[in-house]
Formats: sequence, C-alpha cells, structure tokens
Amino acid sequence: MRSALTFLTAFGALAGAALVGAAPASSAQSSTSIAPGVTYREFDIQGAKGPTHAHVITVDLRDSHVRLGLLYPGAVAARAPVSQLADAQGAVAGVNGDFFNITETQHPGVEATGSTDGPAIANGHVLKAAVPDGQRFGPALPPGTSTRDVLGVGVDRRARLDALSLTGSIRTPEGRLPLGGLNQYALPVDSIGAYTSDWGSVSRVRATCGTDTNRAAPCSTDTYEVTVRRGRVVATSDTPGQGAIAADTTVLVGREEGAQKLRKFFKGERVKVAHGLVAAHSRIPYSFALGGYPVLRDGRPLAGLDDATAAVRTAVGIADGGKRVFLFALDGAPAYRTGLTIAEVAGAMRSLGSTDAFSLDGGGSTTLVARAPGASAVSVRNHPSVDPERPVANGIGVFSRR
Repeated sequence: MRSALTFLTAFGALAGAALVGAAPASSAQSSTSIAPGVTYREFDIQGAKGPTHAHVITVDLRDSHVRLGLLYPGAVAARAPVSQLADAQGAVAGVNGDFFNITETQHPGVEATGSTDGPAIANGHVLKAAVPDGQRFGPALPPGTSTRDVLGVGVDRRARLDALSLTGSIRTPEGRLPLGGLNQYALPVDSIGAYTSDWGSVSRVRATCGTDTNRAAPCSTDTYEVTVRRGRVVATSDTPGQGAIAADTTVLVGREEGAQKLRKFFKGERVKVAHGLVAAHSRIPYSFALGGYPVLRDGRPLAGLDDATAAVRTAVGIADGGKRVFLFALDGAPAYRTGLTIAEVAGAMRSLGSTDAFSLDGGGSTTLVARAPGASAVSVRNHPSVDPERPVANGIGVFSRR
C-alpha cells in the first residue's frame, strides 16, 4: 500500500520546507475501506530533514452513518492508549488528541493529572475548559493562537475550527463570583475553579501550581477548597483534595484572592455553580470538540509556523465545507522518525485537500488506529515512537452504524 507522494507545488509560505516525491497528492492512491464513508491509506513523504511516512484516515461526513466523536477514558484526569479507547467506545478508527499534563518534574511531589491543555466536549456535554496559555504542555503556539482553540464537529455534522472560552459563576445569598476554571489542571492566578464528577479521582493540588505565564512557578501557598453538594456547602479545607466526586457534587478550588473569597463560605450555605463554553465564531452547538492549535486557515498556513523543528506529528484536516475530514499521523519507526516541521504539516494537509488544519499532540503520543476489513477491534497502523503504546488523555474517534 505504500506509494510515493509528491507535492508538485512549492509552497513559498513554508520557507523552503516544500515536499517532493513522485505523484501529486490529489491523484488516486491505494486505499482500504474501513467502513462506508471511511478509508485508510499510507504514503511516503520526503521532508526537509529526511523521509517520513504518513497514515491518513479520510472521513466523509456526508454519509449519515458515520460520525466523529471524542475518545476519552471516562474522566478528564485519566489516560489510556488510543487503541484501548477506540475499542472501549466502539470506534472503527481514530487518532490521539490534545496535548496534556504528562509530567510534574517542576513540582516535586505533585501528581501529574493527565488532563489536557484545551477545552473538551463529548456527546454535547462540556467536560472541561482551557488552562492559561503559559501553563500548557506542547510546542510554542503560533502567533494569534491560544489554548482555547479547538477542532470540533457541530450538531450540523460539519467540522470546523473555533475557540471556546469558559463562562460561569458561583452564586451565594451574598452575591456572585466569577468562575475561573472547569476541570482543568491549572487555574488562573487569583481565581476559583469548579471540579465535577467529570474530573476523576486525581489530586487537585496541581490546579494551584505555576502562574498564568510560567508553568514552572512554585505552587501557591494560599489555597482553599469548598465542597458543594446538592446546592449547599458540606465541607471546607485549606488544601485541595483528591478522590472521586459524586454526580451531585461540585468542588470549588481557590488560589490567592480566590481562596480568600472561598474562606467566607460556611457549611450549610446555599451555593449555585453554573458553567459552559462559549464559541468565538460558530453559533452551532458542538457535539464534540478538543484542543490543539490551528496551522491552516482558509487554505493558507498561519504566519509564524515553526519551519525548523521536525518531529513525528498528528494533525486533522478539514475539506468540503467541513463535510470531509482527514486524520493524519506520521510513522514513528526509526527510519521515519525525523518527521516534519509544523510548516511542512500545514503544507501536507493543504496538499491533501484541506482548507483548514489543526495540530494535535505528537512525538510519542502520535497513534493512528483502524479496523481491518472484517475485524471487530482496531489495530495500530503507524509505529508509535515509544513502546508500548503511550496512554493519552483523549483523541478523535470515527464511528460507523453499519
């Protein structure tokens, strides 16, 4: 199935990172049908730093039997391999998703949460909001982008790029306080964040470490936690806790000024917490969304994309007005591990036919899975650059009703 891929057009915007080979990307290539409306193919790419190999799932959302959804392990602060997530949720294919809180070497003794940088929506349900830009894990963001950027599919079954910002409040008889976070591993300085059953059982201490501009900054020494059950305060603590949160319970975590405001709460007090995500562009509700960052808009690579650092990458492309989606993952085998720069990824996605494209977590996280014809479980199609397959926080799943 391996065939050479040539990009005949030299993309000046890629600063010399144009790719060359033997056949135009738009030409017919050998592909395998995974399900009606879902195909898989692979091909070679010659990048500026060396050869690499791409794996692509093409999804035609015009087929009403096919949909995209969020793969995740049932909690925001949890991880699992993409193949396990796909099989557990019945996906026929998928790739890894957002960058995530993978380690806490900068805060010894603090538990890494495994939670993602950006917002997440699953089956129309808001799971979490974005961490401050300075707290994110992953490569430097291109100019003009942020942790709030998402790729999502609306209830109209069209994929699009957008940005999702948290909106929310904490109401008590004494007044209203702004909500600064939702199920995220890092809270803005001086804020209050809400944690629900979607968070999981991991410690909430990490939420009070670092600052809005420095992920490595020490953990705050001024913290407070309030547990609200069925609309009333039932417990308080000077330090963030851990353990599963019941479905009827919200835990409020405050740092600095936020902690000082929470200290005024008392047991039995009435508290109502409201939260949601507001889209910057689309008025169509999202059925699913996850974080990363855009690399291609309206057929043009974003200004300032890195054209020097090559790596194994995962990306998503959008074509045909959001009705066709490409899930793109590079191979991590030693022969191909030089990978592509982000600028080259933007060019590759455009050559596939994408008008918009979105970068997801790469390196050892890059994993693409798909079912073989007649199989009941997925298999890993690329060679992840780490062994065994790395557990990740979330991903994009392809689901078929046929």
